[in-house]
Amino acid sequence: MREIPTKPDVAPIAGSVTDLSDLLSLLMLRIVGAGALSGLSRLSGGANMESWSFDWRAEGRTAGYVLRRAPSAAYMADRPFGHRDEAALVMAACAAGVRAPEVVGVLEPGDALGTGYVMRRVVGEVSPAKILADPPASLLGDLGRELAHIHAIPLETVPDAIPPMDTGAALAELKARFLSYGGDRPAIALAIRWCEDHLPDPAPPVLVHGDYRMGNVMAGVDGLAAVLDWELAHRGDAHEDLAFGCMSVWRFGQLDRPAFGLGSLDDYFAAYEGAGGTRVDVDRFRFWLVYRTLWWALGCLQMGQAWRSGADKTVERVVVGRRTAEQELDLVRLIEAEAPDAERDRALSASLDAAPAPMGEPTNAEMVEAVRDWIASAIKPASEGHAKFEAVVAMNALGIVLRDLGAGCRAEDKALADALLSGERTLAEAGLLAKLRRDVLDKCAVDSPKYAPLAAARAAWRG
Repeated sequence: MREIPTKPDVAPIAGSVTDLSDLLSLLMLRIVGAGALSGLSRLSGGANMESWSFDWRAEGRTAGYVLRRAPSAAYMADRPFGHRDEAALVMAACAAGVRAPEVVGVLEPGDALGTGYVMRRVVGEVSPAKILADPPASLLGDLGRELAHIHAIPLETVPDAIPPMDTGAALAELKARFLSYGGDRPAIALAIRWCEDHLPDPAPPVLVHGDYRMGNVMAGVDGLAAVLDWELAHRGDAHEDLAFGCMSVWRFGQLDRPAFGLGSLDDYFAAYEGAGGTRVDVDRFRFWLVYRTLWWALGCLQMGQAWRSGADKTVERVVVGRRTAEQELDLVRLIEAEAPDAERDRALSASLDAAPAPMGEPTNAEMVEAVRDWIASAIKPASEGHAKFEAVVAMNALGIVLRDLGAGCRAEDKALADALLSGERTLAEAGLLAKLRRDVLDKCAVDSPKYAPLAAARAAWRG
């Protein structure tokens, strides 16, 4: 798992949209030719990289482009490969017939824009909620076939900087990262031990996209339009890509459609294999489903560490840091099949009682509620674009605090985590699964009450 840099230097590369517009105009003059820039706007989202959309008019014609760049120099410091190699990888994918954006130029130091590259803008929808509300009929098959095409990209055409992944070493790194964060989350400890016990043999390496999921693919009326965000690419096991988009978190509420929130695993696998992809091994697929859920759980914790260290002080970082609870819930749901039938049928204990209603001066919870309501009524309506997105994130952060103040539940239990990590305690122990279920339910209810698997888990566990 890639570590987010923890350097204090996080000043933006360009000081304002006006500065960016001027510098971008000079860049386009260098890589495209004379013209005029218009319509510059930051695309919403983009937790790790900035994306800016703009138009460039030259010789009487207007074309759309997207600038992808690091929001600060510190972001790229500890990454295994930089934007120049990322751009070369995207170009290699295009040359192999993969539906990746066309790169038209790479930033140079003299451009004063940091690191990044410019692509031709692809027309389509990227929002998972909008796509899943009315998906193109061919989209699931397209995703299976396109992944097979990605895995067929000749490795000799891939930049040397794109690293290989040794699964055992990567798992050991995740474990070390977990211990450095305190090693006190039992659900994460359970998953690490499970992955150690189920580590698959090495597979023939292919180019792994590394982030192949809803949110990183663009759909049009005719199906898949483009595969985006290649920054996590590496050489490794094809099943890692196959599993990642099937994680609960990336199905965006469509829990009855295990493949991308679009359809069945059988249809997805058939499309992948039919386009030349390796035969799917369901046990290997399950390993990677657990592994990448674990990976994202630690990724969320890492976001909080990045904020705490000063590497990234945005409110989005601390909110994502609390999404660890979602992945802990999913990890227990994925691994609980290992428990005896009697433990899976055991009733849960009751949640802690809510705090009593206040009687005197305004409580901390009421003050937080007042600030959240003010953002909702005064700040959010007056904001646009990314600023509106940040206002929503701030409201979410205050909502978490508000629920946490009244709940009193914690996710940390170092002694239990150590015992699970060592294998001293297992899901065969009477009452242990019921405790883990209750703990992850209560924590997710505080941190992500609208997370769809929470309601599903409550129903299944009678919690």
